[in-house]
Amino acid sequence: MGEPHVTNRPGRLGAVAGFVGFLFAIELSSGFLQMWFTPVLSALGTKYSVGPADLNWVQTSYLLATAVFVPLMAKMGDRYGHKRMLMVAAGMVTVGSVVSALAPTFGIFLLGRAITGALAAFLPLEFAIVRERAGKDSGKAIGLLVGGLTLGASVGLLLSGALAPHLSLEMLLLLPAILMAVAFVVVTFLVPETTARTTGRLDWVGALLLGGGLALALFAISVGNRYGWTSSQVLGSLAAGVALLAAWVVVERRVESPLVDFSVLRGRNGIGMPIVLAALFGAEMFGGQTPIALFVGTKSSTAGFGLGLSSASIGVVLVFSAAAAFVGTIVGPRLALRIGDVNTVIVGALVAGVGYFMMVAMHGGVTAVLICLVVNGFGNGVIIAALPNVVVSRAPADSIGIASGLYNSARTASGAVAGAAFTAVMSGFTMKLSTGSVITNETGYEAVWIICGVLSLAVAGLALFTREPAPDQAISPVSAVEPA
Repeated sequence: MGEPHVTNRPGRLGAVAGFVGFLFAIELSSGFLQMWFTPVLSALGTKYSVGPADLNWVQTSYLLATAVFVPLMAKMGDRYGHKRMLMVAAGMVTVGSVVSALAPTFGIFLLGRAITGALAAFLPLEFAIVRERAGKDSGKAIGLLVGGLTLGASVGLLLSGALAPHLSLEMLLLLPAILMAVAFVVVTFLVPETTARTTGRLDWVGALLLGGGLALALFAISVGNRYGWTSSQVLGSLAAGVALLAAWVVVERRVESPLVDFSVLRGRNGIGMPIVLAALFGAEMFGGQTPIALFVGTKSSTAGFGLGLSSASIGVVLVFSAAAAFVGTIVGPRLALRIGDVNTVIVGALVAGVGYFMMVAMHGGVTAVLICLVVNGFGNGVIIAALPNVVVSRAPADSIGIASGLYNSARTASGAVAGAAFTAVMSGFTMKLSTGSVITNETGYEAVWIICGVLSLAVAGLALFTREPAPDQAISPVSAVEPA
């Protein structure tokens, strides 16, 4: 497969800036939707009569689906066209958003969330488009898209919380569906298609084995405290999940066109270690989101801890973390120019870890929590900016989609595992209120933050063993502020 053409001639700069701008708008919408549910988690719990631990499945069901959708859709993008699959993903997210908004039961709501897992395929598909169409400016374009995602998350947090008191829950959850429908139109008419193609059959068997194995294993982890870790439900689900995942690994090593090509993980400039870093990072970042939102919404007057904030106030508080992450995506590329992407990841991970340990020590007031969230968010933003470039710069030109898909799958699959594990942790530390309801106690939240802090330190430690890409593979460092 030949190298993609480079569109850096003066006459093409306007066109490049144009389509990257449209992709930036799509990533704004993506971030908007990813954080839309966070301020209204308590309202969802009230509507469907589920507790704090089970509300982790709002995020976990989404992340579980992404573990299957991202590598599958990235692979299909490499074969059929990345714009085409971006259109499919936008359509699926629209449908899933409608299902969640109108769901009569919690199970159907989670089904809708699973369908919206196609949202995570946006970035790897867009990475492939800009790598081909933006040429040597692709690193800058990638940074711009990542910045759009984090900025959209801030807007989503604020707007969801602000609108929650004024709209019914159903109408509030329908708004992302409308936005995704607009994104579908933008992709269809304003984004160019790629020309690089791979061949081979799609690995549907691998997708089913991966999805089924993860679902069973995560279910077993999440209900361990409820049914008992030695119960037949837990042990049976866990054994079946592990067996399916083992079968998946065997299949991936034997099929001609695997869902996950393990060969790209090996070698001096392989993406194996960056994918491990992505997995640990995803467990920390995605796994910690729901517990923080639930903590700040817990009423101290009844539980003895928490901030007792309304949906609107939760959005305002959490947007500080999202805004700090956006600043991190701006600082990250500039820092990478000086010390390299890998060292930048180390710095970001250390800062994020400090934020979590600060949260354990000081979470008694709004100001203290805000300081912790800003520190943690900034560190995660630095990682968000640097780690994708570590992966993309090592990938072959005709496999950017699948390499980016591996990166996103590693993050989201581990985030799903962390979500299920934190459900088990939180359900193991409970207290009974005077109203008779059972909630997670303060120790349960502190345990989650300690685990997330340790995961951040693990990212920093393992990054020390990660090489910078070979000079002939590297692309220009990303920048979240310079237009492509």
